[in-house]
Amino acid sequence: MIRDAVKTLFHPFAIGTLPMPGEGSRILFLAAESGPRLPEGFGATITNVQPLRPLYRPLSVAGAHIVPEPEGEDYDGALVLCGKHRGENDNNMAEALSRVKPGGIITVAGSKEDGIQPLRKQLLNLGFAIESMPKYHGVVVWFQRPDDVDAALASLRRPVSIIDARFEALPGTFSHEHADAGSELLASRLPRDFDGNAADLGAGWGYLSVMLADASPRVNRIDLFEADHRALECARKNLARNCPQLSTRFFWQDLTAEPIKEKYDLVIMNPPFHEGHAANPEIGQSFIKAASSALRIGGRLLMVANRGLPYEPVLAAEFKESGEVCRNARFKVLQAKK
Repeated sequence: MIRDAVKTLFHPFAIGTLPMPGEGSRILFLAAESGPRLPEGFGATITNVQPLRPLYRPLSVAGAHIVPEPEGEDYDGALVLCGKHRGENDNNMAEALSRVKPGGIITVAGSKEDGIQPLRKQLLNLGFAIESMPKYHGVVVWFQRPDDVDAALASLRRPVSIIDARFEALPGTFSHEHADAGSELLASRLPRDFDGNAADLGAGWGYLSVMLADASPRVNRIDLFEADHRALECARKNLARNCPQLSTRFFWQDLTAEPIKEKYDLVIMNPPFHEGHAANPEIGQSFIKAASSALRIGGRLLMVANRGLPYEPVLAAEFKESGEVCRNARFKVLQAKK
């Protein structure tokens, strides 16, 4: 489904308020998503940037030029879609400012829930001569990239978070300021004598994988599967720093749509259950099915979830045995055997 913010972003071009980028020009599209057909006359070459695999894949299938991380410089303009994380929005604006030529038009759009109004205010406070208009339940803002952006970059860029002096995580990734409380509960129940091959589904920046390696020093290998490219790159660094001798592999993968090809003795996971701003327990249910297909006969799943999420029926249907390990006021740890 096309998000309204995508239509909002291209509206000033469609109605002629902003000039169409012509053939030969280059546009950087940060947090890119699939949208309606480009306005007639929009002839620029677009470099789409999208680190989230479920949003990356439709653009890739459509033949768009798309990369998971920003690249290149001296663009003639930039398009930016706001997301729900302020730090991510700030970093995307900093990327646009640092990669667009002076005088290039930077256009950003989002809904109220995406934080477009705080970002608009921040751009005004930085001294940018912005213009804006509302459309499709959102707001689109644009301005010319000034010659000197050093002060703006210093204000906008959000640093990597250092967690427990062991991990690094980027703004916009899941639980980027501290270890998730559900993951901490699951970590307390990880096996102490595991020596096989394990998979961490929805691994984020690698917390549970490191905790498993700490708990079971004889683990043979851990494969990390994660849909957010930024989190996966942090996980590479965190595993190399904390478990330099451990055999690891990293897979940028959408587990709701891309099947796992390996078989494992153990799967651990804290599956996501939000899609955008809305809760969607079907994502976690898809993860359970992916875990089931990835486990050898006799293999074990250990997972954590919010107490109210309806995962037990799916576990019972997919596994020979399943049950609850423990719970606290917010979370439950579930286990199952293939």
